[in-house]
Amino acid sequence: MNKKLNGVSAEDGAPVQAEEIPVALTAGRFVYSDGATQTFDSDGTTRYVEGGRDTEGTWAVDDTGHFCSFWPPSYRASYDLRWMVEGGEAVGLRFADLRSGSRFDGRYQ
Repeated sequence: MNKKLNGVSAEDGAPVQAEEIPVALTAGRFVYSDGATQTFDSDGTTRYVEGGRDTEGTWAVDDTGHFCSFWPPSYRASYDLRWMVEGGEAVGLRFADLRSGSRFDGRYQ
């Protein structure tokens, strides 16, 4: 069990509640299906590493309770987050872009 998620009740496919988003994002490094990794820090910074290239952005929870990210100079996105649970343990998050509808899974590493 991910000790940083202790006390969070997660069910597979259930929405991540706004108050749980900071805990869910900062609980560990995420690895995506293409091998890219991402970390979210409690100070609102995020780092994405793909093919050895490191980029830095910021993240927040908006007024509507969605996870939002900003990648300079101008890329902004908002996401619906849902839990990925296997064998009773939260193993990651499912991200769905609110604008494009694109979806991807991030697994805790």
